[in-house]
Parts: sequence; C-alpha cells; structure tokens
Amino acid sequence: MKKAINIINELKKKNLIEDYAIGGGIAALFYIEPFLTYDLDIFITLPPKEKEKKLIVLSPIFDYLKKKGCSWKGEHIIVEGIPVQFIPADELEEEAMNNAKTILYEGVETKVVTPEYLIAILFRAGRKKDLEKVEKLLTQAEIDEKKLNDILNSYNLKEQFNF
Repeated sequence: MKKAINIINELKKKNLIEDYAIGGGIAALFYIEPFLTYDLDIFITLPPKEKEKKLIVLSPIFDYLKKKGCSWKGEHIIVEGIPVQFIPADELEEEAMNNAKTILYEGVETKVVTPEYLIAILFRAGRKKDLEKVEKLLTQAEIDEKKLNDILNSYNLKEQFNF
C-alpha cells in the first residue's frame, strides 16, 4: 500500500487532484481490529479549474495512472497491486477530508478520515457491511461523541442513527 500512497501523493503534487483522504474499510483499520477488506477508497477533491466545470472529469487522473502502468479491473484502478477507487467528495466527504488526520504510513505521509466522519459516511451508505464497520468503530475506536453528534446533526443523519 505504501507504493500506492506514493503515487496518490504524486497526483496531488502534479495538481491532478487538489486533496485526498483515505476512507472506507482501510481507514477503519487505522482505528479498529483488523478485518478483511480488499480495496482502497480515496475521497478526492479536484483542482479549482476542474471544480468550475459542470461535469466531474477524472480522465486526467486515469490517464496519468495508465502511463504509470496502472490498469482497470472492474470499478477499480489497480495502483501498485492495490485496487483503488477514486471517489469525488461530496459536502460531507469534503468536510471529512478537511478534518482528516495526517499520518505516516511506512514513512509516507497520507491523510485518513477520522472515526467520527467515517462513522457518518459509512452510516449514510447504509449497506450491511458499512453498518458492521460503524458498530466496530463505536465499540473499538476512541470516538469524540460530541463531534460525532455534531456531524450527524449537520447532515441530518441523527434521527436514523440508533446505535
């Protein structure tokens, strides 16, 4: 995964993405006991010139990755052997990115969504596997309950959240 993160950092340095943070199952692994997950979810924001367009265009990112030897497999692009899914951030995910935790992973700097935002994002997705991760985060991770409640209230998720 270290090599994949290096390449994702290159995307930022080359201004193909404005910012990013790791989300999904891999992010959860930074806070809870290991479980099986196979892909790397990357929330991204695009550079300002791309944001001005009415259409989200990811082809410059994929063209760059293809030149680096990456290939497609289903909905993922394989970056250094890791299936990666680039997800253009919506309002909640962008806020999560802006508040993400900067860490060193095997000596490489990266950003990981905090558990409070991860819970909100996973809860909103609502799939069974996402809700199982929410339950694990609530029982195993250090959660700032006030922050979590503020996030859930801000995005109208509090009423559905009954853990």
